[in-house]
Amino acid sequence: MKKTTGMNRAATRTWRPATRAVRGGAWRSEHGETSEALFLTSGYSYDDAASVAARFAGEAEGMTYSRLQNPTVAMLEERIALIEGAEACRAQASGMAAMTAALLCQLSHGDHVVAARAAFGSCRWLVDHLCPRFGIEATVIDGTDDAAWEAAIRPNTKVFFFETPANPTLDVVDLEFVCGLARAHGITTVVDNAFATAVLQRPMEFGADVVAYSATKLMDGQGRVLAGAVCGTREFVDEVLLPFQRNTGPNLSPFNAWVVHKGLETLPLRAHRQSETALELGRFIESRVPRVLHPGLESHPRHAIAAKQMDAFGPIFAFDVGSREKAFAVLDALELVDISNNIGDARSLMCHAASTTHAGMTAEARAEMGVGEGLLRFNVGLEDPEDLKEDLDRALSAAGF
Repeated sequence: MKKTTGMNRAATRTWRPATRAVRGGAWRSEHGETSEALFLTSGYSYDDAASVAARFAGEAEGMTYSRLQNPTVAMLEERIALIEGAEACRAQASGMAAMTAALLCQLSHGDHVVAARAAFGSCRWLVDHLCPRFGIEATVIDGTDDAAWEAAIRPNTKVFFFETPANPTLDVVDLEFVCGLARAHGITTVVDNAFATAVLQRPMEFGADVVAYSATKLMDGQGRVLAGAVCGTREFVDEVLLPFQRNTGPNLSPFNAWVVHKGLETLPLRAHRQSETALELGRFIESRVPRVLHPGLESHPRHAIAAKQMDAFGPIFAFDVGSREKAFAVLDALELVDISNNIGDARSLMCHAASTTHAGMTAEARAEMGVGEGLLRFNVGLEDPEDLKEDLDRALSAAGF
């Protein structure tokens, strides 16, 4: 591969997904390094005053300041955009920085957003608390109810915001229907795709306008750094998102960008292997606990829709054991699986959503979302499935199942 091939869309658009994950966005310096370089710099110097003036005026290409561009971050952005099938991408400091930027860059006082009720706790906080502070109205609906999306539309509705599969209840939103409805009404769809990534689900193929990520999760995949990303058209990224990011500064560090960039090389392998194991474990415990929430199981109410829009069902599922007491008993009896509130890690992790990821919400709001006191969220890692089964068997037995 030549030094700049990875940044050349004329070449990379013909590559298949696995090749894009390994080679896309790669740019080599004059040294010809095989592993992408890490540029730890906040600023740049110039040979003459006219060059820097031309760059700041947008008349010449080149770096100006790392709040706007950095070579390492630019490589990550191009690789994510290629995997996503997007025209452009801007990396963010964290997943929540990505969600915040994706919404606030395009919403103003007097606008209205419709959001699915099943979402990560901080995403709900954006909709329930932050947006109203700026005069942005919000309506929260059951994202699995197609009719509810249309009923919630107002003349000032600007954005549909949802996650599918949702955290932690694994609600599945019909991408084709909701994105089609939004397009028909001139509404922008913002889809949180963190549970799947573009390796397992590509919302833009179903009409989504903007796709946002916590790259902390599967993209890094090894629990090392925080990162986020927002993908969209070149026009959206450059004219709507970039002015917001330039002036508010939720930028990703070059080091974190480099770590995620390297993590993407193995993302297709990890995502599919972890998905296979998650489905195997879901089936293993389905007859043993009161309820398992996994879109890959035929018992999931939207299994058919998930099968239509996902290549695999993801490494995360949830199950309900009835009470906080029993949930804690399961967690405390685990020997191999870690108690942790992260997801997307190569290590298997489990957490009690009501007391961790959704602890900042009221009990009433959690109940509305389906986050009960007995709900456990399970991130399935890369361990041998039989070892995970033995650990689950031991923990469930200790809790009386």
